[in-house]
Amino acid sequence: MSTNAPSSPAPKSGLPFALGAYSLWGVLPLYLVLLNAVNPFALVGWRTLWTIPVCAIAIAARGQIAEVKAALSNPRVFGVLVISSALISINWVVYIVAVQRGAFYAASLGYYINPLVNVLLGTIFLKERLSRLQWIAVGVAAIGVAILAFEAVDTLYISLTLALSFAAYGLLRKRVPVGSLPGLTIEVLVLAIPAVIAIALAPAASSGLNADFGLNALLFGAGLWTAIPLLLFATAARRMEYSTLGFVQFMAPTIVFILGLTVLGEPLDPVRLVCFLFIWAAIAIFCVDLLMRARARRRPAPIA
Repeated sequence: MSTNAPSSPAPKSGLPFALGAYSLWGVLPLYLVLLNAVNPFALVGWRTLWTIPVCAIAIAARGQIAEVKAALSNPRVFGVLVISSALISINWVVYIVAVQRGAFYAASLGYYINPLVNVLLGTIFLKERLSRLQWIAVGVAAIGVAILAFEAVDTLYISLTLALSFAAYGLLRKRVPVGSLPGLTIEVLVLAIPAVIAIALAPAASSGLNADFGLNALLFGAGLWTAIPLLLFATAARRMEYSTLGFVQFMAPTIVFILGLTVLGEPLDPVRLVCFLFIWAAIAIFCVDLLMRARARRRPAPIA
């Protein structure tokens, strides 16, 4: 009879969830441009309201109603989720405004800056340590972002707001002891009344209240496109180091950047090309470091 104790299950990776979330966010501008006729505040309101039934169905299907009630009855958890809901709503409004203005470049810059903020927050608040190669990657990415920022002073407020709001949101969701789906459900419930007010106060022609079937279907789809990547992101944030999650996020702005240059008509000038190369070099350095550490973990320990 074997006396070996059963091995504990390996921790589940958050990487597939992160890749799914950032892929959906990367192509989101293609969807939002179809809703340019809707007031940005009203559009955020509809995104919020249509996310509620999506979350409710998922909560019931997964039997997590008790988790929602427990989080609502915990003042600390509920307070953190109120703050996170405010942060994500700010992020949504600014992003939609950027897309409706055609500022795809500013939006992509915001999410290129965001991983650097994630690294900073991870080292300060979560005591995560970066390797030498990772710090080099941070420095190379910072050079690229600085080049972009210097060329985009007039829209830098969009980029900084997107970066700071989403970094703070991710940090709160990583630290609050509540599951991905229950947390998102409470966030959209908190935002329900502000969402109704935003729709009601929007100009009638752009509120979406008298929309035809096609526009109503698009607004409902916006709710799905809101809930699914946020659930994937929140799951990834709880399973990955925050600094690592931040670098995976370069995927989304890269998709936006490429769409801006190809589908959405964003011109490519030499400065943007140089920045693009710096950022991809940083990602390559970071990925090399991850592969080296993964190989080191798989290497068998020396026999004493």
